[in-house]
Amino acid sequence: MAGNVITRQDGEVFTVTISNPARKNAATRQMFIDLGSAFQAAKSSRLLVLKGDGENFCTGADLSDEEGMGGQSPIDFMRTVSEAALQLQALKIPKLAVVDGLAVGAGLSLAVGCDLVLATERATFSAIFTQRGLSLDLGASWLLPRRVGMAKAKELTLLAHLIGAEEALSMGLVNWVVPTEELTGREAQLTSALSSAATLALARSNALLDLSPTLSFDEALEAEAQAQVASFTSIDTQEAAIAFFQKRKAHFIGQ
Repeated sequence: MAGNVITRQDGEVFTVTISNPARKNAATRQMFIDLGSAFQAAKSSRLLVLKGDGENFCTGADLSDEEGMGGQSPIDFMRTVSEAALQLQALKIPKLAVVDGLAVGAGLSLAVGCDLVLATERATFSAIFTQRGLSLDLGASWLLPRRVGMAKAKELTLLAHLIGAEEALSMGLVNWVVPTEELTGREAQLTSALSSAATLALARSNALLDLSPTLSFDEALEAEAQAQVASFTSIDTQEAAIAFFQKRKAHFIGQ
């Protein structure tokens, strides 16, 4: 079965590329397994970049992968595939999805499973599951309401229509939309900014935001206080203080 997952380490940045361009980067079962392994491998880096090979991001599961289930029961098969989403969410470092072309089905789930989404003007998105007689998977039922609110999540899910980049931007599904020819430059800017920031502070702030829907205001304040105290002893916090008094830019090392 064609298709693979390509990983590349460039300094502090770990890039994962979903590669099955002949099938618009649809992912086989083995590719989902490899994605989970790739996300695990990224944990010692300071930034994950997730993208597709060529002119599309990912069109979900490769429906031509007839041998993918192997000897597994359907529920074990789904749990195997879902492991990729679990490993993506387990990553504490910032996660940037770079979307060109189609991001549909599980591809949409993978994109919005990242903290930030950079898209081109020609990017298109769909929670296409119901058009295939299927329900949401790879975390979409959890991710979409948190990303765009319940009303929009139900609209995307129940109508399963294809939306363009500007509509995705207006509802908060993506963070930025750029012309295709500017994608590489904008990706480089974001990659540089995120990979050189105070990684532990980003991780703690990210965790606080993820927890916030389940906490009362008092509980959120306590969680913030504990996270802030944990930050006081980090090397990057000390560097930030020194840089402030020396009137220079801080040089963070991610510790």
